[in-house]
Amino acid sequence: MTNPFFTASTLPFGLPPFAEIADEHYRPGFDKGFTEQLAEVERIVTSDDAPTFENTLLPLERSGRVLDRVSAVFYNQSSAHSSEFTNDLEEEIAPLYAAHRDAILLDDRLFARIVAVNGQLDDLDLDPESRYLVERYHAEFTIAGAGLSDDDKATLRDLNSRLSSLTTRFEKNLLADTNDLTIVIDDVAELDGLGEGEISAAAQAAADRGLEGKYLVTLVLPTGHPYLSSLTDRRVRERIMTASRVRGGRDNEFDNRDLVLEITRLRAERARLLGFDSHAAYVTADQTAKTPQNVVDMLGTLAPIAARNARAEQQALQNLAGEPIESWDWAFYSEKVRKATYDVDTAAMRPYFEAERALHDGVFFAATRLYGITFAERPDLVAYHPDARVFEVSNDDGSPLGLYVYDLYTRDSKRGGAWMNPLISQSELLGTPTVVVNNLNVPKPAPGSPTLLSYDELTTLFHEFGHALHGLFSRVTYPKFAGTNVFRDFVEFPSQVNEMWMLWPEVLANYAVHVETGEPMPQELVDKLHASSAFNEGFETSSYLAAALLDQAWHALSAEDAVTDVAGFESAALANVGLDNPAVPTRYSSTYFAHTFSGGYDAGYYSYIWSEVLDADTVEWFKENGGLTRSNGDRFRSLLLGVGGSKDPLEAFREFRGRDAELGPLLKRRGL
Repeated sequence: MTNPFFTASTLPFGLPPFAEIADEHYRPGFDKGFTEQLAEVERIVTSDDAPTFENTLLPLERSGRVLDRVSAVFYNQSSAHSSEFTNDLEEEIAPLYAAHRDAILLDDRLFARIVAVNGQLDDLDLDPESRYLVERYHAEFTIAGAGLSDDDKATLRDLNSRLSSLTTRFEKNLLADTNDLTIVIDDVAELDGLGEGEISAAAQAAADRGLEGKYLVTLVLPTGHPYLSSLTDRRVRERIMTASRVRGGRDNEFDNRDLVLEITRLRAERARLLGFDSHAAYVTADQTAKTPQNVVDMLGTLAPIAARNARAEQQALQNLAGEPIESWDWAFYSEKVRKATYDVDTAAMRPYFEAERALHDGVFFAATRLYGITFAERPDLVAYHPDARVFEVSNDDGSPLGLYVYDLYTRDSKRGGAWMNPLISQSELLGTPTVVVNNLNVPKPAPGSPTLLSYDELTTLFHEFGHALHGLFSRVTYPKFAGTNVFRDFVEFPSQVNEMWMLWPEVLANYAVHVETGEPMPQELVDKLHASSAFNEGFETSSYLAAALLDQAWHALSAEDAVTDVAGFESAALANVGLDNPAVPTRYSSTYFAHTFSGGYDAGYYSYIWSEVLDADTVEWFKENGGLTRSNGDRFRSLLLGVGGSKDPLEAFREFRGRDAELGPLLKRRGL
């Protein structure tokens, strides 16, 4: 049987033929993909013709089709439905992939041709996207070390290989330790405060592990857990928070502390080799932030205000509790204060946020009203897991747009958090459409029980769908610029904008219906929800900024800085910025900070709030211009979502907004 990765899929939109893909296809797929792309690059660099856009950049963009197919499917599988096989193969492939990337980025002959084309730009008749393609390749090859000496390149290759293996091990350790720390509950009385659906999900999770009659609370990726706001048993809350905080740091086989130290040290060495003072300087040099100082200046301005607000919130909680507030108490008592102050009980909202209705009558409905697109489920198309569902997306004229794969539920084989990734990226050059995946981690209730989303899970659904729209709407020529292939500190902007529609009156009224009575969410409750929108923002902003500044602290280290104590370094870093309040833990501690030590956001976790400046300003624009209208959606789609990474993102924002973003809307939103 032919390896399904060797040829393009014949399924609708090129959906990978998951029913035909078996474990034994992956390694041969990678091997052929590596070999084939290097041969394609070799043909470019051995050409006797003088370098041109047509004989250098275009074939480079066309190269690597087999590798793209196998890597998109494999890395989706390893994150969404991993196994011992995928874990082993990922560790095996990681250094090979790093070496393959270096073989291209550090090829003197290829770099010389790109430099030559870049030097001719003013004399070439190129459209803006093609010109930008040359500029981006030149910048990326330069920063990656293409101009280094042969000896330095050998050192760089070794560093990249080691780092790829270490970050892969970090991710696998985290998943294993997270699963190992699952909280087993013997008596349902200990789950007092949870709703019927949450208890059902805990019972089902226990049954799935062969623990009949017990209940399992699986950990989520950030510090804490959604259940902490509802559980009345303080001992159970403490167990959950303690388990959440110790991941990756328990002196067991999954301990990540040595990996944190080694990863940061090697990243600092690589940055020095490439001519940068730190890894943070290396990363931000090719982002919109430009320098780590710009990042620290912004975050440092917000940190003391957020910490002050958090202390005021903490005092209010302690007044209610009558005793000091610990980290496992914060969510529980903040809900009581929210209810007492605003008469808002977010736990009581769950029956209004049934998952299927939220998807169709909320997320899809808003997208249809804004952009005219429609969604039709395709049960005939098989995805990579029975829980993953495939939807065909069409434009308002019936023309095809792409496929959307929706994978809602948590499972032991899925890494924590929520994300979007493309299985196929749109490109006019390659004639490829778009297939994108959204993964969430919502506990799955027992069969027959409805899935009721928490307020945060609902927000996440709208957020991740914003990433999906960014991929679906891409209309670019070159695969390099498709969809979310933008600067890292810009990529969260479209997804954050999409969160606004969750509470938009027209959208909320369409999906927020009680799962049992069919009654709409009372307007009074909606009004109170809006009135409380800035509530607890001191905690939320402090927790986020603590993680973002911790990320910066690790990656501000030079190659000579000797750190041996992970916990000590983290404590000092948070104390230095005034965010060391034990009741307000950082959103991610170092040993389970997947974003920065395995997830591609190293020295870039600041991106969320950096992008939120653009997001908050854009929300103001929508409000000023009539909100949920096709004309507004079409403008946002054409000027921002559709361009992908094919132009400077801040230039695209200025074209959309008519000016640079202003900080005021963000400060107002976060109560700062």
